[in-house]
Amino acid sequence: MDSLHDLTTEQPNPHSLGIDKKSTLEILRIINREDRKVPLVIGRELKSLADVIDTVVESFRRGGKLFYVGAGTSGRLGILDAAECPPTYGTPPEMVQGIIAGGSEALVRSVEWAEDKESEGKKAIDERGFCSKDVLIGITASGQAPFVIGAMKRARQLGTSVVAMSGPPLKPSRTQGAGQR
Repeated sequence: MDSLHDLTTEQPNPHSLGIDKKSTLEILRIINREDRKVPLVIGRELKSLADVIDTVVESFRRGGKLFYVGAGTSGRLGILDAAECPPTYGTPPEMVQGIIAGGSEALVRSVEWAEDKESEGKKAIDERGFCSKDVLIGITASGQAPFVIGAMKRARQLGTSVVAMSGPPLKPSRTQGAGQR
């Protein structure tokens, strides 16, 4: 894809046009209506989600780890989930790990262009000791972040399970593959 302009995430939401001119209550109603769509979308993906969870559980049983790799907000969300596992589930901190393009600084400040090098994604998982028992979940809203793709390619070279999480498909005029495992 030559441009991110074809992504639905880059298009205006027709249901919230003019939201900036609405009252607070009207804004909240619009957001609430849009948020109600999320469980319906997730409901359509339950089989895929179950497959991913089963893969991760099997990895844990073999002594493997789960790595989230992302860039920008996607990376921050992966790190947030990884950070929550020890206090919520009592897991060792190294069992679920998050990696973000741009490193620790990118957690609190945008690190422009950090996501643009495949080689950095490969390097990041190698530095963490990623191995064939582990599972990598690459998170990229556009499905195109080179840092994430590089990490996923390296994980596949190591013969491990790789899951791709990305945003919605392209506008109806084009289609985009959804990679999983």
